[in-house]
Amino acid sequence: MNKKQVQLAMRREQLIDMAAMQRAELGQLIEPWRAPLARLDQGLNVIRYFKRHPSLILISGLALAALRPGRLGAGEWLRRGWLAWRVVRHWRSNKR
Repeated sequence: MNKKQVQLAMRREQLIDMAAMQRAELGQLIEPWRAPLARLDQGLNVIRYFKRHPSLILISGLALAALRPGRLGAGEWLRRGWLAWRVVRHWRSNKR
């Protein structure tokens, strides 16, 4: 190899090493955000699901009005709604 090719090969190795170090550093910086971003992603999936099925919002509102949620706390209703959503999603994924 001529001198120019040797220099290019060495520079390439340096750049590959720098990229590996930067990826490792970025991974360490992002790690604390992994769980919150996963929750955000789940929330966005719920929003997208309701956008595709807007009638579910109406049905949910009517069901809440009929069942009078005043007897149970909001947390309990959220827990029940989350469970129902997961059951329906699981059922639909197995149906395909």
